[in-house]
Amino acid sequence: MEQKQYELAAQVLREVQKVILGKREIVEKVLMAVLAQGHVLLDDVPGVGKTTLAMAFARALGLETRRVQFTPDVLPSDVTGFSLYNKAVGKMEYQPGAVLCNLFLADELNRATSRTQAALLEAMEEGQVTVDGVTHALPRPFIVIATQNPAGASGTQLLPDSQMDRFMVKLSLGYPEPQDELRMLRRKQKGNPLDGVQQALDKAGLAALRAQTDQVYVSDEVLDYIVRLVAGTRTLPELVQGASPRATLAVAAMAKAAALARGADYVTPADVRRIFHCTVAHRLIPAPQTRDVDALLDDLMRSISAPQLK
Repeated sequence: MEQKQYELAAQVLREVQKVILGKREIVEKVLMAVLAQGHVLLDDVPGVGKTTLAMAFARALGLETRRVQFTPDVLPSDVTGFSLYNKAVGKMEYQPGAVLCNLFLADELNRATSRTQAALLEAMEEGQVTVDGVTHALPRPFIVIATQNPAGASGTQLLPDSQMDRFMVKLSLGYPEPQDELRMLRRKQKGNPLDGVQQALDKAGLAALRAQTDQVYVSDEVLDYIVRLVAGTRTLPELVQGASPRATLAVAAMAKAAALARGADYVTPADVRRIFHCTVAHRLIPAPQTRDVDALLDDLMRSISAPQLK
């Protein structure tokens, strides 16, 4: 792997970790999803730094960013845009919505109505929006980092399965360790830590890193391993619905990014196992009696043999 590009990825991590303390694994997986050309869902209780994490990435990546605080009164047109009659020229003109940017921060997405949530589906999957029958391409790159409060929290509703499936990964920050929380307090006394985050990449640099990630080698044995793992979720009696073929593609893409994150140009079974939970778990629908999907996936990985690479 070209060392310069690997160092650029490491620099992005260093910048984000100026404000997100003690959560290196989560920060790395967000970066992996960005390099794998996917979208990120951050699910956790309020106040643990979900929005701060997204804003830190926006600054470190140097991308045009827009943020929408989703509430029940946010309309689909606020996201996708709308047509407005221009009297001077005598025709309807497209007024771009908030989603016309490089990095779209959808804050508390699960507080919006189903109709507004659905406005993101075409953008996330196809990189475009259609308004009044006219399709408008989104800027490149286009990344969605969405946050949501846990299901059942006041004012929330479940995201539809089709939308969950469009997020490459779902991650949770969790509460910080006491020593990290103390460091956070000390840094806050000196001002807003986000102000110290510097741009580490530009659009061209991110495009080059994504191209490098796409070139990471995956052997047929590892590809078969990924297929067997994902297919295994479809036969488990504890699940009403297993992972989709989109999940298979996502696991392969994330495994490539995991390999790049450790400075390698080939994927190992360990790379697949590292990202399997966060890439697959949110796409599954457990049966009513199933309580721990992560434990179920652990059992699945133990039951499926990994290839021995030469």
